[in-house]
Amino acid sequence: MDFETIEFGIEGGIARLALNRPRSLNSFNVGMHREVAQAMDALEADDTLRCLLLTGRGRGFCAGQDLSDRAVEPGAGAPDLGYSLEAYYNPLIRRLRALPVPVICAVNGVAAGAGVNLALACDLVLAARSASFVQAFCRIGLVPDSGGTWHLPRLVGQARAMGLALLGDKLTAEQAAEWGMIWKVIDDDALEGEAEELATHLASQPTRGLAYIKQAIHASWNNNLDQQLDLERDLQRAAGKTEDYREGVAAFMEKRTPRFSGR
Repeated sequence: MDFETIEFGIEGGIARLALNRPRSLNSFNVGMHREVAQAMDALEADDTLRCLLLTGRGRGFCAGQDLSDRAVEPGAGAPDLGYSLEAYYNPLIRRLRALPVPVICAVNGVAAGAGVNLALACDLVLAARSASFVQAFCRIGLVPDSGGTWHLPRLVGQARAMGLALLGDKLTAEQAAEWGMIWKVIDDDALEGEAEELATHLASQPTRGLAYIKQAIHASWNNNLDQQLDLERDLQRAAGKTEDYREGVAAFMEKRTPRFSGR
């Protein structure tokens, strides 16, 4: 596939998707939304997939929506921003969370608006030390979208989520890690290498089991204890029937490194 606004490929079970509109800090326009959706189609159809690495090109990860793509002509009515969410952002967030493989996000610079919340929809977020996170919606009279009002309070608590959303203050990568919003801060020049190393590691692990872990943790926020215990039982039953479980036990008993197939 040929793309104009993203870089995308799958090799060795690892998919790499880079937002590639660096002159506009990788902000989303309709063209990029459509190309990312095509990449997601390919990911969902690939039964060899074992990990996704998402990042951005240039000096920023993603500045959210390209406002020039929504410019209102004089005399025209107000744009339907709900349509933009329904057609593009919401499906992307849902598809990322539902991928049955680990999703790593390497935030290489500023993440603003929907760009922050795109990162928060991923499973493991690494950030360059110079990166920053800005819930910029309040500055133009909008509501944090793309899952922002759902992820933020669950990750950092209501008080901090409210402050970030109402004030639009810039959060440094170090603060984001201290608050539990992201997984880890990496020196700028080491971010790409560490993200690749993490992707390679995850792609060698028991993929089906990792998918069940994701499913259980996501469900825990809405389940009571009894429901979660039942879910753990059901997922453990399914995990125990995988080839990777048998390989993991055999490798442990034989004192060797397991060779997981992802099945």
